[in-house]
Amino acid sequence: MSSLHKSRIADFQDVLKEPTIVLEKLRELSFSGIPCEGGLRCLCWKILLNYLPLERASWTSILAKQRELYSQFLREMIIQPGIAKANMGVSREDVTFEDHPLNPNPDSRWNTYFKDNEVLLQIDKDVRRLCPDISFFQRATEYPCLLILDPQNEFETLRKRVEQTTLKSQTVARNRSGVTNMSSPHKTTVPSSLNEYEVLPNGCEAHWEVVERILFIYAKLNPGIAYVQGMNEIVGPLYYTFATDPNSEWKEHAEADTFFCFTNLMAEIRDNFIKSLDDSQCGITYKMEKVYSTLKEKDVGLYLKLQEQNIKPQFFAFRWLTLLLSQEFLLPDVIRIWDSLFADDNRFDFLLLVCCSMLILIREQLLEGDFTGNMRLLQDYPITDVCQILQKAKELQDSK
Repeated sequence: MSSLHKSRIADFQDVLKEPTIVLEKLRELSFSGIPCEGGLRCLCWKILLNYLPLERASWTSILAKQRELYSQFLREMIIQPGIAKANMGVSREDVTFEDHPLNPNPDSRWNTYFKDNEVLLQIDKDVRRLCPDISFFQRATEYPCLLILDPQNEFETLRKRVEQTTLKSQTVARNRSGVTNMSSPHKTTVPSSLNEYEVLPNGCEAHWEVVERILFIYAKLNPGIAYVQGMNEIVGPLYYTFATDPNSEWKEHAEADTFFCFTNLMAEIRDNFIKSLDDSQCGITYKMEKVYSTLKEKDVGLYLKLQEQNIKPQFFAFRWLTLLLSQEFLLPDVIRIWDSLFADDNRFDFLLLVCCSMLILIREQLLEGDFTGNMRLLQDYPITDVCQILQKAKELQDSK
């Protein structure tokens, strides 16, 4: 470890040991990258995302309160419905007086259950392929949720719900004697979402299953937006960072802490995921146009070239902005970029400058390329040195 790196760690420790954290100092330090040693990044992100207050003395009580609240969400939204599902249909009383699967009433528990399953299947499909370049999300967590995996609890877990719901893809046939046979159209194949990764044995949970639970609870608590594809790419780096915290006491609560940090982050960027707001001033279309207006201001020649080729920001900047660049770089580089984004006091204005710097840094290739070549460059960004990109973005910021 270099003396410069040791000095940066000491600077962070000095700021974080104050009874009241000076947010401006923490932002200034974090903007240039947060060391991962000693759980510094985990702690700084929790402060920068407004999960932890600036007063150190209240951290213990707030964490305990929030983690208990998350346990309550688990009980109300996964365990109790799971028990209810196990009990539903057991009674043989007249279905006209009982809730049943064909009940058209919007308040029916079955109706809610089936609607939730639609959301759950989309989440399941997305989280299973999270960060495929690393094996982390397929590995077992050291801290499986005991509330969920307690063998004394006989209820339907999310894993069972997904497995049972995918039975719909099977065909139902009656033989001549009236016996119903369940058979898959192709015996050797199972739904890809179930076949993609081997499910761990009972008593174990993969990290992607934890992420699935976080997203499912978020969707239940936020019915206005529920779950939109891409949210998995936002929660992934947060969970990875907290679940690899060297502080085992905090790592144990990575699920709850990720949930609340993700909720706070989504409160700031959720408009990007709401289609009806796309063309409003807070929507994604406005932000994409802002990338081009900034580029026009900083490099008019490159801006005109992209306009001439009719390369619209929707073709590449939609993904860059909506997913906070999580799909453009490897996970460690995404985390480094997020240090700077979370430290931005104007909340993601810096992201527009990062996108702009990404364009300017490949200006020569873009000026020489044709439409097809340039689209390929923008869809599969060639520069991997994120420090160079962030440095260029800072130069653009300072030149205002």
